[in-house]
Amino acid sequence: MKLSEMRISVTGEDGFIGRHLVNALKELNSSIASLKGQNGRSLDIRDMDLIKGKISELGDIDILYHLAAKTSVISSYEDPYATYETNLLGTLNMLELCRLCDIDKIVYASSYVYGTPHYLPIDEKHVTDPSNPYSRSKLLGEELCKSYHENFGIRCIILRPFNIYGPGQGSDFLIPKVISSLSRGEVVVRDLEPKRDFVYITDMIDAYLKAGEYQGDFDIFNIGYGKSYSVKDIIEKIIRIYGSNIRVICEGKRRRNEIMDCYANAGKARDMLGWRPLISIDEGLRMMLKNIM
Repeated sequence: MKLSEMRISVTGEDGFIGRHLVNALKELNSSIASLKGQNGRSLDIRDMDLIKGKISELGDIDILYHLAAKTSVISSYEDPYATYETNLLGTLNMLELCRLCDIDKIVYASSYVYGTPHYLPIDEKHVTDPSNPYSRSKLLGEELCKSYHENFGIRCIILRPFNIYGPGQGSDFLIPKVISSLSRGEVVVRDLEPKRDFVYITDMIDAYLKAGEYQGDFDIFNIGYGKSYSVKDIIEKIIRIYGSNIRVICEGKRRRNEIMDCYANAGKARDMLGWRPLISIDEGLRMMLKNIM
């Protein structure tokens, strides 16, 4: 069945990725069953009583995209309870919603869960070794998905995105932070050396759409561009595209359990989902900068 023929719900629909996904689904003419409450805000996914009260309004749902989560690594150290409560209890509640409402399929937004790489590029067979409370909460969420698949037959497709970026992302993430600093002529970063695999938001949304139409029962897919860039590389690219220099201040503070380099082997997504990234880092940065140039 095509997404255009499905009725779909999205948790985290007001978030960075959720807004892009809902817009893409609407462009496909999918029917969207909103999980918002009467106040127009997204339901608290930790509150099962509120969620059960919404069941009668939802109707028949074909797919639930579960994106809502606490996503900050730094905050996961400062308040691990809130991270685990939201990401674990919220995921459990969404899986239970699928069971209660006979929702056949959930697409779960996981994260990078591999820790320090034993080899590069990283494929899905790489040992998982979460390096912070956030990524550990996401891996535990994967285990809940696996349990509900094995015990109740709910189809679960898990996406493990590396580093997503694009318009609308919060300024606490690297690329929006650097771009927002251009007007001030100065950017402050903790560390210039760590390297990451950056995937543009439209490529990420394409992966979610393909996961929605994928016919498998339970699968895990890495989503990444397949090449890594350091913080220093990203800043230099932004400065070059912007055409005006800024002062870069490095605090020389390395994050706890920092991973110095990682990039994805997304061959499984290519072969089984028919997905491949289309937007290079330079093109993605140009698109993010075009509104301020």
